[in-house]
Amino acid sequence: MTSLPNILTLSRIFAVPLLAFFLWWPEWRAGYLIGFVLYCVIALTDFLDGYLARAQGTVSKMGVFLDPIADKIMVAAVILVLTAQGYLRGPYAGDVHVIAGLVILVREIAVSGLREFLGGAQVSVPVSRLAKWKTTFQLMALGALILGGAVHGAPCQSVGEGCGTIAQSWVHLVGLISLWTAAVLTCITGWDYLRVGLKHMD
Repeated sequence: MTSLPNILTLSRIFAVPLLAFFLWWPEWRAGYLIGFVLYCVIALTDFLDGYLARAQGTVSKMGVFLDPIADKIMVAAVILVLTAQGYLRGPYAGDVHVIAGLVILVREIAVSGLREFLGGAQVSVPVSRLAKWKTTFQLMALGALILGGAVHGAPCQSVGEGCGTIAQSWVHLVGLISLWTAAVLTCITGWDYLRVGLKHMD
């Protein structure tokens, strides 16, 4: 628990409520800017704790247990808060973008349960290259949606016309496009995990 990698992992978990606080008011641009900086710091510690644990030879069972939990807590919290504050809403498509966030949340829960089952069966499922791309797009999407709140303010609430030009909301649109990309990759990688799991359920 006292090793630096584990401390960094725990700091990510404890930083999530603070991040949610800064994202709670959709019109508070300064809060979203602070939230974006905090989000980047959390993402950086996600890289550092794994790197330091391997470099120092201090990979622990506690770290292996906490690291994926910290990731899922942050992703779930950000998606839920952004959904509640209308940031998973866009012109023309309206609230349809919430489906992409829901797909990601369902996959995270399902894969966690599947990994627990396979762990009991002493089956290891390595992280594929496609899963790493999924994570990259997922982190980029949430970061862009948060940054969009700082740059553009709250997203357009209309489903029809009159939402302004792309230049007035391009960061937010990048976030939504990246979120859908992550959702598609989520379905593909989730099926890969399920296919492996089904072989050990008979």
